[in-house]
Amino acid sequence: MDAIRIEGLVKRFRSGWPGLPPATVLDGLSLSVREGEIYGFLGPNGSGKTTTIKVLMGLIRATAGTAEIFGKPAGDVQIRRRIGFLPEAPYFYDYLTAEEFLTFYGHLAGMGRDILEARVPQLLEMVGLAEARARQLRKFSKGMLQRIGLAQALIHDPELVILDEPMSGLDPIGRKQVRDLILGLRDQGKTVFFSTHIIPDVEMICDRVGVIVKGKLLTTGRVDDLAGHGHTQSVEIVCQGITVGEIPAIGTTAVRVLQQGPQALIVLPNPDRLEDILGEIRKHGGRLISVTPQKGSLEELFFPSVSQGAGMESGRRA
Repeated sequence: MDAIRIEGLVKRFRSGWPGLPPATVLDGLSLSVREGEIYGFLGPNGSGKTTTIKVLMGLIRATAGTAEIFGKPAGDVQIRRRIGFLPEAPYFYDYLTAEEFLTFYGHLAGMGRDILEARVPQLLEMVGLAEARARQLRKFSKGMLQRIGLAQALIHDPELVILDEPMSGLDPIGRKQVRDLILGLRDQGKTVFFSTHIIPDVEMICDRVGVIVKGKLLTTGRVDDLAGHGHTQSVEIVCQGITVGEIPAIGTTAVRVLQQGPQALIVLPNPDRLEDILGEIRKHGGRLISVTPQKGSLEELFFPSVSQGAGMESGRRA
């Protein structure tokens, strides 16, 4: 069973000005998230990521289409018990300590005192805040607030964790801490669905990714497959003992050449002429050090997709 299934989701918001048509934020969105995977929901700001999450959480109703979680309609009260949620800009009562904060949310989830006495220290340890258990949240950094927010989302041991831009505004150390936490959730068998516009985070931790632009899902699949699909893979050659300028075949084929003394870096646009270039290097007395294929990146897919989506939108306005 899929943890999340969305079919033909449409969301329109009425304009605040008389005579203007409604704004379409989600335009026939369809996607599925499998149980036990980390799914990255990637898109630029304003693409519809947060609106999708609000529909899944039952915070707003879709105009059309369906959204299901574990086979039940999104917003179903019983299903909510199986979900942990961290919004993009959560508000925490900042005079509570970390321990008091988690205990409060545990009571809201219907957990008893005995269970919370064991669960709260465990979560604080998991998110690296055990030493800050008695510190008020107003004294927390942005990264610490994100981690205590994650602990809040996990207090009732949910099967599905939904996170809206969990790395937004964090420094590199904070982002690494949150990435490690998400990977740890998958190791526990949980499903993680998180939105982001930060491409490297998706490439590092996601099993699959969906790219949304202007409310439409443009593509979805495994990160490795998407990064390599339809993109030319370049080849990086490092060698010694040659002067690149004396070998015409390299100058006419390579897209980049860097000569530093006897050592040369040669980048070919694709592997089609690799054997020819290696033959030229050997013929001129060069010694091969390394040949490294360069896999395409998700960024190469993402930015053309964004441009394509913008073009589609411009066409509709025209």
